Amino acid sequence: MLLFVVPLGVVAAISLLPGAGRINFNAGWPSLNQYQQVLETPAYLRRLGISVGMAFVIAATATILAYPVAYFLAFRARGRATIFLILLLVPFASSYLLRVMAWKLLLGREGAINWVLTSTGLTHEPAGLLVYSQAAVVITLVYVWVPFAALPIYAALQRVDRSHLEAAADLGAGPWTRFGRITIPMSLPGALATFFMVFIPTVGEYVTPSLVGGTDGIMYGNLIQDFFTRAGNWPLGSAMAVLMLLAVLVLVLLALKLVDLRRVAA
Repeated sequence: MLLFVVPLGVVAAISLLPGAGRINFNAGWPSLNQYQQVLETPAYLRRLGISVGMAFVIAATATILAYPVAYFLAFRARGRATIFLILLLVPFASSYLLRVMAWKLLLGREGAINWVLTSTGLTHEPAGLLVYSQAAVVITLVYVWVPFAALPIYAALQRVDRSHLEAAADLGAGPWTRFGRITIPMSLPGALATFFMVFIPTVGEYVTPSLVGGTDGIMYGNLIQDFFTRAGNWPLGSAMAVLMLLAVLVLVLLALKLVDLRRVAA
């Protein structure tokens, strides 16, 4: 708990420093000037909104793609589930940067995807919008998160009472009816946990956008990084980080309030 609270407290304290530049606790009384500057700059707020939207798309897509994988592991793999689970986690044995750079090559102008498009005649020349775009960031981050996203859903599906499925089958319910009426509701808490697990860190992502996003695909986290590094304005960067944390916290609390997990899983 201290490893979370103490760094967050330090960032919040730095955000209240009145002056710009690096840390100087003798600059004067605490001030909300940094927050005022962020809130009065439309470009910052627009980039935060874009980042939230991209994170939502990434989290939703990763959750949807991870669900069939988790379902296969829970209901179809049987005794081979452990083997498939190990294969699912194999990508984590490689470097994160290596996986991102691999997608940069795939999405590049001379990459494999453009080669397939031109070879099949779908396009007459390589598409130049695949890399250095918001789409490239979304595709890459979905790929990065899907293996990890399948784990909470798999755990939730493991807890689905098979006797309920058998009873529904005895009463004449078909496979899709059992899936829609029993499996999905009972596994929805795991799916929502997966969504938030992907959504929360993705809002502040900055490594992947800097590699495959270009100027069109930069996210709010890239702005924070720039203020801490290139601009050297730690108070403003800290204020932006705190506002991002508050925005994500509000969104998560609203989502949890709208979705009653106990009622859904009942």
